[in-house]
Amino acid sequence: MHGLGNDFVVVSAAALPTEPEVLAQKVCDRHFGAGADGLVFILPSHTGDCAMRIFNADGSEPEQCGNAVRCVARYYYERISGARNEMAVETRAGIQRVWLEAGGTRVRVDMGRPILGGKQIPTTLEGETVVDQPVEADGKSFRFTGVSMGNPHAVIFVEDATRFPVDEWGPRLETHPLFPQKTNVEFVTVHSPSQLDMRVWERGVGQTWACGTGACASVVAGVLTGRTRRNVRVRLKGGDLDIDWREEDGRVYMTGPATVVFEGEWLG
Repeated sequence: MHGLGNDFVVVSAAALPTEPEVLAQKVCDRHFGAGADGLVFILPSHTGDCAMRIFNADGSEPEQCGNAVRCVARYYYERISGARNEMAVETRAGIQRVWLEAGGTRVRVDMGRPILGGKQIPTTLEGETVVDQPVEADGKSFRFTGVSMGNPHAVIFVEDATRFPVDEWGPRLETHPLFPQKTNVEFVTVHSPSQLDMRVWERGVGQTWACGTGACASVVAGVLTGRTRRNVRVRLKGGDLDIDWREEDGRVYMTGPATVVFEGEWLG
């Protein structure tokens, strides 16, 4: 399955297999495996309708993934729930409420309230927010706004995100000492208060075609820096996500597609 080109092998299971991080590296290998950005397990949950665990292509386990949770919701909707269009998905970052639209092909997710404290994101910086802070990598200076959507993000506004050398600077910033648990890095261009272009370097994966939590973080950063409204369309390499950071409850809602590509059996 994929969410705007951010692709996953999705498996429904009663329990995690032995060494899921090793299995993820094998399955996600694009030359010797099925090929994916991550391996996703749909598991039983005591607090939600189902639980999601995701392992990146390098075997690391992120706290959550916005594109993956949309794929999980569609799978659960079509295969398990009997087409019930509202559910709660348990992630390592907490419970996420999900609504299915357009026959399950479009999914709206309550991504929760952004975490903005410097130590909580986490960064090595103090303060209630980390807004427009300088960071230097290999002699080049950037300014970033830190946001956690359950996983850490460093949002950097640039002149043209679609042409920015993400593969060059993404890995250098991901592992910068400012980010003790590494970070996802978003390079963002503001076209209007209601439209952004975003490219992303995902922690543990590399450049991907889309990142749901990154799109949410980018809109939060846009609001915090006075660049955008709260309701924004984010244009990614793989397509568009609609993000709404609601003032009334402080929660971020993400709406976008979830697509089924093929089914198969792993023989490795």
